[in-house]
Order: sequence, then C-alpha cells, then structure tokens
Amino acid sequence: MIQHNKISDSDLRNKIKKGEICFGGNPKLKIYGTLKCSSGKRMKRENRVFFSSENEAKQNGFRPCGHCMKSEYQKWKNGLI
Repeated sequence: MIQHNKISDSDLRNKIKKGEICFGGNPKLKIYGTLKCSSGKRMKRENRVFFSSENEAKQNGFRPCGHCMKSEYQKWKNGLI
C-alpha cells in the first residue's frame, strides 16, 4: 500500500505505466476501486492510497467500490467474499 502524499507525481505515473499500481483506495472509508473511477478521482490526495492488486487491497481490509466495481461489490455485499 502506497500513500499518495508520500510519492512524487512522476514516480506515481511511472508505477502506473509499469503496472505496479492498478487500484486506488480510501483508508478512512476502507474502499478500493479502479484508477479511472470518478469517485476515486474526487478524493483528496491525503485520503488516497494505491495498491498493486485487488488481493493486496482485500488483505488490508478494503472493500470494492460500488461505482466502478459493481459485480465485486455485489459479491462482497452478499457475503461471498
């Protein structure tokens, strides 16, 4: 898990291009989603963290976003995850 306010913009762009960062999340709400999610883009920089995989996000106690990851969210909501 990488905190947004502890990584430079150029390092962040490089990690996204290399595929080292694939998901973003909010540690206060414990929600993760895709980097293209409109809800995630509105998040404040200090409230954003990044993950390399869904597994990493789940291991840190985060749940899927209801906007950009609808099917995963429904599975989580129904207790299948």
